[in-house]
Amino acid sequence: MKLLETYILRRVGQMFLVALLPVLAIIWTTQVLQRINLVTDSGQSIGSFAMLATLILPSIIPVVLPFALVIGITQTLTTMNNDSELTVIDAAGARRTILARPILLLAILVSVFSFFVDNVVEPRAKTVVRQMIAATYADLLSSVIEEKTFRKIDEGLYVQISQRLAGRMLKGLFVADEREPNNELIYYAREGAVDDVGTSLIMHDGEVHRKTPDGNVSVIKFDSYSFDLSDMTENNGQATLRASDRDLGFLLHPDPKDPDYIAKPGTYTAELHRRLTDWALPFVFALFSLAIAGDARSHREARMHPMIGALGLAFTLRWAAFYVANQIDNDPIYIPILYAIPVVTGIASIIFLNLHKRLSVPLALRNRTSTVWKRAQDRVLAATDRSGGGAAR
Repeated sequence: MKLLETYILRRVGQMFLVALLPVLAIIWTTQVLQRINLVTDSGQSIGSFAMLATLILPSIIPVVLPFALVIGITQTLTTMNNDSELTVIDAAGARRTILARPILLLAILVSVFSFFVDNVVEPRAKTVVRQMIAATYADLLSSVIEEKTFRKIDEGLYVQISQRLAGRMLKGLFVADEREPNNELIYYAREGAVDDVGTSLIMHDGEVHRKTPDGNVSVIKFDSYSFDLSDMTENNGQATLRASDRDLGFLLHPDPKDPDYIAKPGTYTAELHRRLTDWALPFVFALFSLAIAGDARSHREARMHPMIGALGLAFTLRWAAFYVANQIDNDPIYIPILYAIPVVTGIASIIFLNLHKRLSVPLALRNRTSTVWKRAQDRVLAATDRSGGGAAR
């Protein structure tokens, strides 16, 4: 690799990391905070929470990588253009490939890393997370829930106990089950216990109130009733794996006897094709970022910052890929559309690069954006002048 290419690769790589790490930290923090209830409600140690937080990272990295790459490329090339470095490179007669080669090499490395994380690391991490949560909930009722306190066990499922006795015995149970909107159930029982494997709550001497959609309530008294906890305990810590938890080998050749695959085969098809296309997004994003910001431009030329246009296109393509992948679950006709999104965008970017044409925002939209931006600046300046004038008086 030539000295200039090494210089460009180093600058783009540094800006890529500068963009990646803060954004990754912010998104990771928000995801971790959403799961803080697992610790507060189940009495887990800080070590378990730290492990859970670490296992969340692989699911975030492939999403953030392409956008960080766009920021790294466009910001670096814009800075080089402002410092007249791109002009000097053009004036020296260097080919445009001297810019494209190091950037595309970095994009290929990022794409390969994204493929590895998405298809190897993330499925294993998600499996461990499900097993941790399942093991936590397996003994949640009998050991963790505080007396005389309502606890949310699952979405739409709340439990309260009056007293906990020895031998996994519970006194004064109240269970509100609203997981099915058309079938709301409320259970009362004088006593109960969680079975040894943690998959059932056995209630004695109680009644169940069932509310129908038309507002009618039916009351049934029982001497003994078994409330299924297997959805929360996942068979005593053995979590049920979903399509997103499977490795690539399973998605390519799913087990026809797998219960989850039998129930939702469309999700496995959608997950497979999503994984086979998402890893290419960093490379495609790098191509159109080069087409947008990879040429020398005059400082007098009024234009929108290349990063804005590149990020706008990146968000549009990412949203389109996400939407189409979700539609595959119900209609396989969307499969070729999912592959067409990166392929068409990549080919269009290569054509623009070879023809030395600028890939830019349409003129009408650019003018409209510039007008709105100028009006916003004028209003800010006017407000500043008024506040300054009032202070002077």
